[in-house]
Amino acid sequence: MADHEEKNLSDECKELLLSLPKERGGWLGPPQYQYQGFWCVTADIVQATIAFQRQFQARDSDIVVASVPKCGTTWLKALTFAVVNRHRFEIEAHPLLTSNSHNLVQHFEVDLYINNRVPDFSSKFPGPLSLDETFDKYCQGMDGFGPFWDHILRYWKESLKRPNNVLFFKYEDMKKDVVLHLKALAKFIDCPFTEEEERNGVIEDMAKLCSFDTMKKLEVNKTGTFVMNLESKHLFRKAEVGDWVNYLTPMMKERMSRLIEEKFSGSGLTFEVTPELADS
Repeated sequence: MADHEEKNLSDECKELLLSLPKERGGWLGPPQYQYQGFWCVTADIVQATIAFQRQFQARDSDIVVASVPKCGTTWLKALTFAVVNRHRFEIEAHPLLTSNSHNLVQHFEVDLYINNRVPDFSSKFPGPLSLDETFDKYCQGMDGFGPFWDHILRYWKESLKRPNNVLFFKYEDMKKDVVLHLKALAKFIDCPFTEEEERNGVIEDMAKLCSFDTMKKLEVNKTGTFVMNLESKHLFRKAEVGDWVNYLTPMMKERMSRLIEEKFSGSGLTFEVTPELADS
């Protein structure tokens, strides 16, 4: 464990870390630890997670955006913030034009319960993993906040059991019809759009404000940073459904397809691969 991490950890957390499964660092560099079945990308996030679990008291009026990295989180945060605050800000002077959505909708583990700390990236961490190593770890569920399927399935099952409390969106569906999903989101969080707002194009304006093209061009998302001092520009890649197949070998594609089928079998949850990308 790096010195800068250890001095910020409680004795209780240090002792706990000794008993947790530990793996070579992922996309953030430091070693990651498996806590309660999921991989925390740094030791201090383990401590922050424990603090969150002990201290946070949910209220009926709370709105929690839950997602794993690179699954449309930045977009969903922007949409949620825009819907909830649509009567406070004009589109032309909206906070989303000058602030990254991660700074407007903060993380529990890396913002609110981590004592405003950022990692010291000058420490000597292992170099980046190769694509083969990264893919293998992902398939084993050893990626940051993974396993992906366990994370997704728990929310999916809760959304079926408690549809009034858990709203489940798929990125692929949002891309097909963002207006439909914005209306569903607004209704779910008890901020439904009025008929007048619909007639005046408020939903379409909000969808455009939060769109990939708009957010990627903003200066704050080109040069700014968000949680743990990571560069905002890395949040905006292509926003294309199924583009992952263009970066994997045929063997990797086959393994991933089998894994998805195995993990989600019987759950009623399915994911589509864009045909033209799969055949390319």
